[in-house]
Amino acid sequence: MDFQITSCNNFFKVKGTLDKKSVSLFNNEFSNIFERVNNLTISVQDIISMDKYGVDAIAKLHEEALAKNKRLSIIGLGCKELYDHFKTETAAA
Repeated sequence: MDFQITSCNNFFKVKGTLDKKSVSLFNNEFSNIFERVNNLTISVQDIISMDKYGVDAIAKLHEEALAKNKRLSIIGLGCKELYDHFKTETAAA
């Protein structure tokens, strides 16, 4: 399945496979996003799969939100790889 991003205001829905091939689209869409918004919600409900490049892209967005004191919400059951990454990061802290 192709990777798609749809948005309405500060709510973004990502759909498909977030991997090495599609991560540039994700990065372009969210480049400097926190210069434009204070709150951002991303639904990962329709992510079919994600490789380490996809996980890293979302993790970097999370780090940017923290560094700029902005709010990032990731919602939806989404992909196990993403949740495993954040569980591991939380456990290490």
